[in-house]
Amino acid sequence: MPSPSVQFSKPRPNILQPAAHSHQEFDADRDAKKLHKACKGMGTDESAIIEILSSRSAEQRQQIKEKYKTVYGKDLGEVLKKDLSGNFEKAALALLDRPCEYSARELQKAMKGIGTNESVLIEILCTRTNKEIRAMKDAYRRLFGKDLESDVKGDTSGSLQKILVSVLQADRDEGNDVDNDLAGQDAKDLYEAGEGRWGTDELAFNNVLAKRNLKQLNATFQAYETLVGKDIEEAIKSETSGDLKTAYLTLVRCARDCPGYFAELLYESMKGAGTDEETLIRIVVTRAEVDLQAIKEKFQEVYQKSLADTICSDTSGDFRKLLVALLH
Repeated sequence: MPSPSVQFSKPRPNILQPAAHSHQEFDADRDAKKLHKACKGMGTDESAIIEILSSRSAEQRQQIKEKYKTVYGKDLGEVLKKDLSGNFEKAALALLDRPCEYSARELQKAMKGIGTNESVLIEILCTRTNKEIRAMKDAYRRLFGKDLESDVKGDTSGSLQKILVSVLQADRDEGNDVDNDLAGQDAKDLYEAGEGRWGTDELAFNNVLAKRNLKQLNATFQAYETLVGKDIEEAIKSETSGDLKTAYLTLVRCARDCPGYFAELLYESMKGAGTDEETLIRIVVTRAEVDLQAIKEKFQEVYQKSLADTICSDTSGDFRKLLVALLH
């Protein structure tokens, strides 16, 4: 029986519902001391580490890191690296980064060495706001002394390179105004650039998908269906292939229902034999203060089981405990 997939046909508002909350009686000094105590001596107190990392905001974790370095003269990340291992270590270290830094590291990892992990580039670059893209570009330069756009250009080519570079301009209109005349014109341009000709003219797709605001895009998708009698996703599937198809579909699905897009990615990372822990960590950590609550709700709605239960049955040990704690 085919696995259920998220239905993207009806747009729903992208309401940001964070799952991670700032800890009310936050005390960076006390947290730094607790973490020091958890890591010194013979054994490691994993439960104390999980409790602190999962219940503090990203900004609070930065303050804990600074306090730890001031008091103990050591980098908290280096200390945890020595004491933890495996996926638990990866998730804990991901939480110690600012979200923009962690995303920058993931992008660099996707491009370094031989071969490129295009799906990671698409997942990160095609789902972020202008502000998030600018922060990632700054973090990338700070961490690696290189320009993110130049590296993306060097590691991709052709049509995929063009859409990723368009997205990297962080030039999307982020207002809420809808111009129905523009939607009709864009729909016509997309038809003429895609199904209405031999080969696909990516310029029109890149211009619309990377620049228009989300409400405007949804109006365009409706106008396209009215004009052509076919859903925009079906048109993309029939006109493009490979990584370009994935990039266009990601942009369309995020405009329609971003939590739905991530719910499906999480499901795909855990279905069948084996688990894609890297994707699991990346989504839970980067969406924790954005829309993780909405992702959980969408997951439950589509797959008829909770995200926490699914993660519990696919992971184990302290890694499982940390991920589940982040969901609450």
